[in-house]
Order: sequence, then structure tokens, then C-alpha cells
Amino acid sequence: MDYDIMCSALNAPVVSVFMPTKDRLLQLQSAVQSVLAQTYSAFELIIVNDGSSDSTADYLNELCTLDSRVRVVHHVKPAGAPACRNQALRLARGIWATGLDDDDEFKPGRLEAFVTYATMLERHHVSFSALYSQDEVIEPQGRRLTRKESCVHFENLLMHNCIGNQIFARREVFLEIGLYDEKLPAWQDLDLNMRIVSTFGPALLVDAPYYVFYNDERPDRISRKRKTLILDAYWCISKKWPQLSDRARQTLYLQTLSSYYGFPISAQDVSTYFKLSIKPSSIVRLGHLLIERFRVTSAARCRRRTLKQG
Repeated sequence: MDYDIMCSALNAPVVSVFMPTKDRLLQLQSAVQSVLAQTYSAFELIIVNDGSSDSTADYLNELCTLDSRVRVVHHVKPAGAPACRNQALRLARGIWATGLDDDDEFKPGRLEAFVTYATMLERHHVSFSALYSQDEVIEPQGRRLTRKESCVHFENLLMHNCIGNQIFARREVFLEIGLYDEKLPAWQDLDLNMRIVSTFGPALLVDAPYYVFYNDERPDRISRKRKTLILDAYWCISKKWPQLSDRARQTLYLQTLSSYYGFPISAQDVSTYFKLSIKPSSIVRLGHLLIERFRVTSAARCRRRTLKQG
């Protein structure tokens, strides 16, 4: 299907990019420019300003006058990132939709790669729910590339969010599964991905680092917030899937204890884990996680010593 010709006739974009923002003007400007610099131009960029108190509103209002592909919604009172994403998706006119956080960036060929690959898959009747890419992760200790698997099924997402925080899918896919859960305190991306893959089938990889993810220590990242938020998110998502086995719930629970969050593991955490299953394989999986956490912690300490000595 030639989406460009079809959407041109309807005077509509092929891709809708949605972006919530709040009080991150400098990062927002870089994120916006990464979208406007895309090699594929048949897109709209919908930015929801979630009650910013800096100069974000002035910047966005001027941006709209300079580029007709940019659409802006201003909130007087903050509604939260999931609500902003949902509002943008309801307003979107594109066949496809994908998101960008206001402190991350697209690589120039991201949209073109997704549209090209999706078109090829549909032409050859290959079933898929969504697409995702590798990430270029920028951390205090340097730059690294992710190694995501080529195909993600529901069971894979129980182990960790191996798709990541931004997918590319038909807009109707987002709408039919009920959009982002605005009540979740964390893990909104994982929850969305689980519902999409469960309903529409596996997600497929575009194997190139088209997304730049800034993984710093800013306190406003949910992944760095209190342990209770992550645990509450686990229980909320677990209740959504009553058909899951105890082993599957235990697998999902392990995500709360991963080295990514770095929370101390308490006796209560271990007790909750083994209440779900105490088979030998459960002991082995927890052991592997503890070894991985020790390895990550040791490597971080080594990097800090090197930086101090340098």
C-alpha cells in the first residue's frame, strides 16, 4: 500500500508522533528538532504541554507558526505523561503512531525505516502488532547500544520490557487496547506493550539504533523513584492478568528486583517471591538475578573509582 499517495489525497499525515512535555525546554528543543529533521516528512508532531512553568508554551506557540506539521495542546494543570499521550493519540490523524519522550531523540532515519519495513511486512502478509528499534543509550559512563531480540512475544515481556518505551504501530492498535493506563504509578510502557502483543501478536525489530535514550540520574524519571511505585505497578498489572500462572507472576515480579532499579532486596521481597513458587528453577532464577546485580554493582564501583583517580 502506498501510504504517501493515499494520505496525500486525504491531506493527512502518514505518521503521528506524540510527545508529552513539562518544564524541560532545552531537552524539548533537541527532541523536537530530531523529529523535524527526519528523512521521512509525511508526519505530524503532536506535543502536549503538561502545565509547564518555564518558557515552553512560548516556544511551542512560535514553533506552530514555523512548521504546519506541529500541533500543540496546552494544559493549565498537569495531567501526567500517560494522559498527555492518550490525548495526543485521540487527536492523531496518522495511519501509524509512535512516541518520543521530551528528553530523548530520534535518529534521522527512524520514521522512514519504520514505514518502509511496515509496508514490506504488510505487502508480504506478515503478521505483527508493532515495530521497535534498537536504542543508543547515553549514560554518565558513556554510550552503548542495546541488543534487543528480533521478535517479542507476551512471555518475553514478563521477563523484562524488551521492546522498550516507544513502539511504532497503527493508531487503531493503540485505541483498541485502551491506550495508556493513566492509573498506573509506573510501568505504563510495559503494560501497554503487554496488551498490544497479547491482542495483536508479536512485535518485530528494526535492527538499527534509531532512538537515543538518555539514561541519566535525574530524579524525575519514574525508574529512579520510590520502590513502592514499582511494586504497586507490579500488583496492578498482575491483577489485570488473572489467567497467569504463579510462575509467570514470579517472572514478572523479578522485574521489580532487577539491577536497573537498584533497590535493596529485603527479606519481604524474597518472601513474596517464594510465595509464588519455591521450585528449584525459582531458586536458580533468583540466584542468577543476585549474581547479575552483584556484577553491575561491582562494575559501577569500578567506574567511580576510575573517574576519581582520573
